[in-house]
Amino acid sequence: MNSFKRLASDTVLYGMSSIVGRFLNWWLMPLYVSLFAPAEYGVVTNLYSYVAFFMVFLTYGMETGYFRFASKSSEPEKVYSTSLISLFFTSSLFLFLVVVFKQSLANLIQYSNHPEYIFWLAIILAIDAFTAIPFARLRLNNRPLKFAMIKLINIGFNIGFNLFFLLLCPKILSSNPHSIVHFVYSADIGVGYVFISNLLASLVTLLLLLPEIFRIHLKFDRKLLINMLSYSFPILIVGLAGMVNQNIDKILLPFLIPETENPMQQLGIYGAGVKIAVLMNMFIQAFRYAFEPFFFSQAKVSDDKTMHATIMKYFVIFGLLIFLGMMLYIDVIKLIIPVEYEQGFTVVPLILMANLFFGIYFTLSLWYKLTDKTRYGAYMALIGAAITLVLNIILIPKIGYMGSAIAVFSCFFVMMIISYVLGQKFYPVPYDLKRIAIYFALALVLYFFSFYTEALSLTLKYALHTVFMGVFLFSIFSFEKRELKKLFVRKKLN
Repeated sequence: MNSFKRLASDTVLYGMSSIVGRFLNWWLMPLYVSLFAPAEYGVVTNLYSYVAFFMVFLTYGMETGYFRFASKSSEPEKVYSTSLISLFFTSSLFLFLVVVFKQSLANLIQYSNHPEYIFWLAIILAIDAFTAIPFARLRLNNRPLKFAMIKLINIGFNIGFNLFFLLLCPKILSSNPHSIVHFVYSADIGVGYVFISNLLASLVTLLLLLPEIFRIHLKFDRKLLINMLSYSFPILIVGLAGMVNQNIDKILLPFLIPETENPMQQLGIYGAGVKIAVLMNMFIQAFRYAFEPFFFSQAKVSDDKTMHATIMKYFVIFGLLIFLGMMLYIDVIKLIIPVEYEQGFTVVPLILMANLFFGIYFTLSLWYKLTDKTRYGAYMALIGAAITLVLNIILIPKIGYMGSAIAVFSCFFVMMIISYVLGQKFYPVPYDLKRIAIYFALALVLYFFSFYTEALSLTLKYALHTVFMGVFLFSIFSFEKRELKKLFVRKKLN
């Protein structure tokens, strides 16, 4: 199969779990905002930001380390086993420490009355960190269908448990207060059922992965682990700094906004706005799942830098299509969001573009992984984290969550530029910057033209927006039709 067709095929399959799955999961947000006030939804946004940080910490770059060492090792099963044992030990230790200090941790992050939230989330983190390597093995062994199936089952159970606890149980008890449902449901838990549902879904995932975990003979190689940790440590720094860039705003908001201005309410509104922009993240996540193992394996066969350039161009095209599609038809999304959350829509264009910059940064930054210069990834991520922290600290007290949106936009833009400059020095790739710039300019011009349609009737407004999308698609087709035909012609790999 042609290399581009293989990458496209894998991206589609991983997209079944990432795009389709996260899209289904996305529909929990309208459920949450319809059931919970902004301040309550702010709890979900806030605590899952901590989860994102600790997930990176608990996997400490071992996924990328596993890809690198297993792809070039004559004993990939030993690499898998060593990685798995390491993550099991660290995840277990983390869970033990949280159990011992959960009240102190709850006090520290202002959840003194709900230490159970900390305990439930710790179990989720321990399970998800441990299962990261079995999922990585499925990706490296080119088994995207099983990967997608298990991910979708996880999401299905998570949605199902949410619907059961948040909708079905209250409905049953309202008509029959003595139902047996009261043994598994208490209205006092409230937003806590969001975390309980996630916990139960993670347990189901662990059970489904047990055959993958125990299929091989477990062996531990201490020297191999040290080498993997040495390679992966900069990836951990990159990941932690990345979490600063993506989530520190949701942690800082309650501390930097005065109580008189309802910080948790603002956080809930901001969290809903960020969630609306998640479609871009879905595309990027699906692409990342396919892109990284694809290029590590492809690097053993050839070093075709033209392929890198072509993939970058089409990544940008699809990202801009998502940006335009969402911004031109965003009023449709407003129909399912309660009016008290609508002011959060102001951050959506900034967050969408910031996420696209992050995706471009990720695609650019494969150079430091292929050349084993992972320390540069750490440097770039730390620069981005510094920008994010400084701008959040300066802007949040002045303009609230809009300052957070500006911070994340600025951070990923700067990181993208730095990665391009360094990449061209150490691993030059002939990116088609002229064509990419034209597509960016056209998308932004069409987006700004859409501002002048606000006073029109809905029918005329959306007719014009559809014309705008048509102009963008026709322009792409006009420029790319010859290359597209070449890329997806069936041919044998050299």
